[in-house]
Amino acid sequence: MEENNYNNQIKKRKIETDLFSDEITQDKLVYLVIKCANFAAIKHSHQRRLNKEKTPYINHPIGVANILVEEGEVCDPAVIVAALLHDTVEDTDTTFEEIEEHFGAKVRKIVEEVTDDKSLPKLERKRLQIEHAPNSSHEAKLVKLADKLYNLRDLEKEIPEGWSIERVNEYFKWAKLVVDGLKGTNIKLEKLLDDMLIKNSETKEKL
Repeated sequence: MEENNYNNQIKKRKIETDLFSDEITQDKLVYLVIKCANFAAIKHSHQRRLNKEKTPYINHPIGVANILVEEGEVCDPAVIVAALLHDTVEDTDTTFEEIEEHFGAKVRKIVEEVTDDKSLPKLERKRLQIEHAPNSSHEAKLVKLADKLYNLRDLEKEIPEGWSIERVNEYFKWAKLVVDGLKGTNIKLEKLLDDMLIKNSETKEKL
């Protein structure tokens, strides 16, 4: 029994070590995604979105990851995992060290790039997102594009609790500035965002 437990631990460590090798196998990929989704679900378990239905917050990172796969045709496992984890440090008690321990240094780096410093005032955080966007890694830019697309779609559906229409319009204007700094990353996601931002701008002009 002890030998079996030991072998299982060795196998687990081996899987984790090889997660982001060039030729990731199907079993490693399944292990990785399920482990990551479970980790994120636990971390966000007490959080809800600000919509009327108060949907579980985990819907957001799963939705961002789905946008990357389905609409951006992104196949990099590290990017998908980082998308699932992208709000864990910013919005829960998760640490970057914890991310690295469970998912490796590559994922930690991406999550670090897309995480705001909550100790800073909100306006400063938003300014830094605009400033840092052009110099982010390709992987981080992908997560940012999908995150913005998900959030803008949410705002098109309904105004969040506590938000005014003016705040929604300001978010769209700010999001465009961030997205402009992410250009040249994924033509499919950029086209979807451009179409949405143009539509929003035209709608405001008619009001």
